[in-house]
Amino acid sequence: MSLFPLFHEDPAEDLAPQAARLAPKLKALADQGVYFGTSSWKYEGWLGSIYQADRYLTRGKFSRKKFEEECLAEYAATFPVVCGDFAFYQFPSPEYWKRFFEGSPSSLLFAFKVPEDITVARWPTHARYGTRAGEENEGFLRADLFKTLFARRLEPYRDRVVTLIFEFGTFPKSTFPTVDAFLARIEPFLKSLPAGFRYSIEIRNQEYLVPRYLSLLASVRVAHVLNSWTRMPDLGTQIEMPDAFTTDYTVVRALLKRGRAYEQAVEAFEPYQRTVEPNEPAREAMARIAERSLTKNQRAYIFVNNRHEGNAPSTIEHVLEKIRPQGRHIAAD
Repeated sequence: MSLFPLFHEDPAEDLAPQAARLAPKLKALADQGVYFGTSSWKYEGWLGSIYQADRYLTRGKFSRKKFEEECLAEYAATFPVVCGDFAFYQFPSPEYWKRFFEGSPSSLLFAFKVPEDITVARWPTHARYGTRAGEENEGFLRADLFKTLFARRLEPYRDRVVTLIFEFGTFPKSTFPTVDAFLARIEPFLKSLPAGFRYSIEIRNQEYLVPRYLSLLASVRVAHVLNSWTRMPDLGTQIEMPDAFTTDYTVVRALLKRGRAYEQAVEAFEPYQRTVEPNEPAREAMARIAERSLTKNQRAYIFVNNRHEGNAPSTIEHVLEKIRPQGRHIAAD
């Protein structure tokens, strides 16, 4: 029997071509606890494949405003989950969260990046940080700020939040001379996290990916984010590490190919209409992660970024073709 039955809540003719292919397969996997989604969703490059352009016309012309305000509903007809990267740049107000969740399809689940106000030790020297640029961040790993300004505001909607992701950028030696210094700083913070949410940590210092880091996360039931990024080991290497799966749910973020900077990916792949550079090892690793979760009856949340190969939906489609639960190839519908 195929893992992907012929089922979808909406008729296939109501979906764009690629969306019609993906929707039943993604729903079938989600029903078994494996959720595939993308990093954000407002990409005009997906018009004609995931989104139907005629839904976003105003007076016969494409309206970017209408698209950005309404495309999440069409996204949810295909994907069961999405990563809300926008939360990294702000503490959304209670009113914002209320409008956001009430205005999005109730079936759609979310992962959210925790605001950088919590995860950045020193503000980057970038114009958008204004007078804070280059200064120490007084809110770094402040448990009270996280609880009051983020977790508590999300509490009414926690049944739709699959994980909260602490993304730590690359720390210089001047901030944490050793991995033990980093672990000593995050341990009390992790132990203070309020119950009720799944938490995950994404590190971008390869030297931190050691057994005692993974052991700490396991002790507090926090997931290590298996991440494909510029200066991190590739996904295949990470999943072979002993104890890389630190709790009973898995979080994956396929962001960038190792060795490629963000700006290089943007230049090479925009407007994200198609796969430009397939990454077969990463696809294989994501399929293996999905298979592992299916076998163990555990949840997995796998998020793919356009800047990984050029077009996140196509990357996901290729990964689905590789999934072989318990060694059996999954036939296409």
